[in-house]
Amino acid sequence: MHPSKEIFCSKSNKLRGRTIIIGITGSVAAIECFSAIRELIRHGAEVIPVMSDDAQAMVTPTSLEFASGVAPITKITGQAEHVSLLGDRSLADIFVIYPATANTISKIAQGIDDTPITTMATVAMGSRVPIVMAPAMHDAMFRNPAVQDNIRLLKERGVMFLGPSIEDQRAKVVSKEGVLAWMFRLLSKNDLKGKKVLVIGGRSEEPIDSMRIITNRSTGLMAVHIAERAFERGADVEMWMGGCSVPLPDHIPLKRFESVADLMKMVKKINHDAVIVPAALSDFTSMKVKKGKIPSDESIKIELVPVPKALPAIRARCEKVIGFKAESGLERDTLIARARARMEKYDLAAIVANDIDMAGKTSSKAIIVRRDGAKDVSGTKANVADAILDVCAEIL
Repeated sequence: MHPSKEIFCSKSNKLRGRTIIIGITGSVAAIECFSAIRELIRHGAEVIPVMSDDAQAMVTPTSLEFASGVAPITKITGQAEHVSLLGDRSLADIFVIYPATANTISKIAQGIDDTPITTMATVAMGSRVPIVMAPAMHDAMFRNPAVQDNIRLLKERGVMFLGPSIEDQRAKVVSKEGVLAWMFRLLSKNDLKGKKVLVIGGRSEEPIDSMRIITNRSTGLMAVHIAERAFERGADVEMWMGGCSVPLPDHIPLKRFESVADLMKMVKKINHDAVIVPAALSDFTSMKVKKGKIPSDESIKIELVPVPKALPAIRARCEKVIGFKAESGLERDTLIARARARMEKYDLAAIVANDIDMAGKTSSKAIIVRRDGAKDVSGTKANVADAILDVCAEIL
């Protein structure tokens, strides 16, 4: 058994049954394609690499055969690989050029066909197989007016571009996580397509002095899972995140807040179809915040005052709001009753109730409460996020 079979669907089966052609061109960023291919396979995809001559100077065909379990296509032969894979009866679901150089982008835009990559693109465009390009080059090359014109031309013809991110005068290729997220988005169900969804997560951090804060143990993981899965299901997602202890996806627009007061200033900018609020927000803040640092050898008294409730302000800006209610040690019926009272008080579309004593770092057990009933969900936080988004899709 080829080693690639050992990792097949090891993380999920989201891409099972999907065939992805990945074109590798002669950018130094070609070294990123090895891990990207492996990650796609871990989620069930069959990946077929296609390499230009210049790409082979960056990574070897042998290494990509090991990564994918398939010998890379390095030239078009009498087997007419471009037609069988990307023709009118295409075996492939999508053609991804990762990385895409200025040279390859411009050749495809102008109909020049002189490498296996450009040949594949010529056929894919003619048969309307989706094409995705992830540019990677020096920033000056990316800003070249001719390159920008060719990118605009390809976009007009339906080609999708991922990135790049501009860092240190480099137009850097999108991360493998970004590629993976877009493959999920383009190749799975899109029941949230065209919907603007805001996810507000993380923990608020209320200052005591210029150094110390009052906060809680929320990691922000649930918010990240909800935002990622909403993105994968086609939504136009934005994430507002307080303090958190998990990596944040670079393919989802992000705004940060610290205190509840910071968040309340942002609320007026809400113009979304739905808002989901797994954030753990403080109920109190310090009445007086000392400028500078309180000496560590002094006894202090902290007087706490209530902060405004964010949910009513959010609900005033959006009709479809899903809130969260965290409790500890309650019987199921009591937990549902308290959650329903919160839902009705703030006129929420639904509320997710959970007992913090039942939650793990990566798992969760919750009850999604609506006006017509309550549904128990459990499993990984990613699975619970999907169940919450099922409700979101239904109410939208």
